[in-house]
Amino acid sequence: MRRFRIGRFETLGLRDAARGSLLAAHAAIGAGALAPGIASLPHRLGAPLARSWALTALKLADVRLETHGLDLPDPESQYLVTPLHEGFADAVVLTELPLDLRFVVRDELFDWPLLGRALRLTDQILVQPERRVVGLRNLLARIEASASRGESVVMFPQGSILGVETAFRAGPFRIADMLGVPVLPIVITGTHKVWEHPYSDRLRFGQAVEMTVLPPLAVGAAARSTRQLETQMKEIALRRHAIPPRRFDPDRDGLWDGYDYEIDPSFPDLLERVAAHRLALRA
Repeated sequence: MRRFRIGRFETLGLRDAARGSLLAAHAAIGAGALAPGIASLPHRLGAPLARSWALTALKLADVRLETHGLDLPDPESQYLVTPLHEGFADAVVLTELPLDLRFVVRDELFDWPLLGRALRLTDQILVQPERRVVGLRNLLARIEASASRGESVVMFPQGSILGVETAFRAGPFRIADMLGVPVLPIVITGTHKVWEHPYSDRLRFGQAVEMTVLPPLAVGAAARSTRQLETQMKEIALRRHAIPPRRFDPDRDGLWDGYDYEIDPSFPDLLERVAAHRLALRA
């Protein structure tokens, strides 16, 4: 079957190429035309436009989304939202939440031509995971300001889309406790098959995705229960046989030297392999 390139996407067959072109055009319109309009509006008015754009993208990609627990978050409350992270489609799926969202985004994505422009115009929050101490004060201030405006902030605690084996960072949960914001945990599986970047540019249509919202953690409870929460969320993800999570396979994916991630101790064989590799690099 013939492959087609559409910007950063790759599709198989004429039918998917046509659908991919529509999705790419929708993305370009969002970054080029919609983002400036959203940025010029108060967030309470711009957020519904952003949500409408994201939901249209899900329809164009024919994502078969199954959701659970959407009634658990209070639409009038603010949360630090902490989802499992599998791929770029996670951010689009999260717009199903009945919340106004702002995202904490890796610095490298701000360098993408269209995406970076949209992120800057809509004032998403830049973070540099490889420089954890630098900018922490600014990050805290930005999250606090978002909460004061009625927004919930999304921070992916794994900080990586390598796979479910990637360990949670404690930072998001400590920040939530410091700022007095409840944590909203979310388990997402299946998004890694929608668009496989950076492992592949392959775009797939009609993929099944499942999102489960867990009960919010009370203010002050997040930091002391991070490990238990991580275990609970990953057990839910790994029980999903119909829509399994992404798994980290170094033989397939590489070991990503220089990229800041740790392995969850619940996966001791992989933890030992990554530690041995890093030790060998220092030898």
